[in-house]
Amino acid sequence: MLDVVNPQDGAISPAAARAADAVVKKIELRISSGELPDGAFLPAERELMLEYGISRTVVREAVARLASRGLLEARHRFRPIVRRPGYDAALSAVGGVVSHLLSQASGVKNLYDMRVFIEAALVRNAALHARKDDITALRQALAANEKAVPDSQSFYATDVAFHAVLYDIARNPVFPSLHKAFTSWLAPQWDRMLRSPERNRINYLAHRAIFDGIVDRDPDGAERALQSHLGAAWEYVRGTFLEPAREAPPNDG
Repeated sequence: MLDVVNPQDGAISPAAARAADAVVKKIELRISSGELPDGAFLPAERELMLEYGISRTVVREAVARLASRGLLEARHRFRPIVRRPGYDAALSAVGGVVSHLLSQASGVKNLYDMRVFIEAALVRNAALHARKDDITALRQALAANEKAVPDSQSFYATDVAFHAVLYDIARNPVFPSLHKAFTSWLAPQWDRMLRSPERNRINYLAHRAIFDGIVDRDPDGAERALQSHLGAAWEYVRGTFLEPAREAPPNDG
C-alpha cells in the first residue's frame, strides 16, 4: 500500500497523491450514481483501504479532497457523511476561501456590496413578478419580524427569514443557497454587534417599506427602500471590524 509521507513537511508522495486522485474519482461516481446516497455514512477507513488497496494516508487525503468539494461532511472522530452535489454544497465548499478573503482589507465590504447588488435586483423582480403565495409568505415573514421586535435574538432570526423570502421569489435554486451562504459568511460581523429593540424597530419599518413597494408593484420604490435599508445597516455593521461600536447596530438578515 502507498503510504509515503515526507517526514519534514508531512506532505504525501506524488504516487500517494495520484492514488488519492483515483479514489476521489471513484467515490465521486458512487455519490453521483446514488450508490452512496445523500446522508449516508462513507464506508469506514479500513473498508476503503481493503477495497481500493490503499493506505490510511491515501484514504484520509481522498476524504479531505472530497470534503473540500462539498461532497462529504467530515468531522474529527466521526465517520464522514455523504452530501450529494448541489448549490448548497458548492457554496459551502468555498466557505474557507471566503473566510480568508473576509480577513483582508475591504473583504467584508466587497461581499456586502455584492449582497446589496443582488437583493436590489431581487426586490425589483419581486415587485414585477411576485405571485399571491409570494406576497403571503412576505406578509407572514413581516408579521413575525414585527412581533419579535422586543427580543433581539428572535428578531435576528425573523430578519434573516424575511430576506430569505426575497431570494425564494425568483424561483431559481441558486438564490436560496446564496442567501444561506451570505448569512453564514457575514455571521461573524452580525454576531459581534450590539442589538436593541429600538434598532430592531427601525429595521422592521425598513422591511415594511420594502414590502409596500413590492405589493404596490413599484420596483423603483422597492429598490430604493432596500438600498436605504442595507445602506444604513452597513454604517453599523462596519463598526464591528473597523472601529469599536458606539451605538446599537442593526439586526439585518
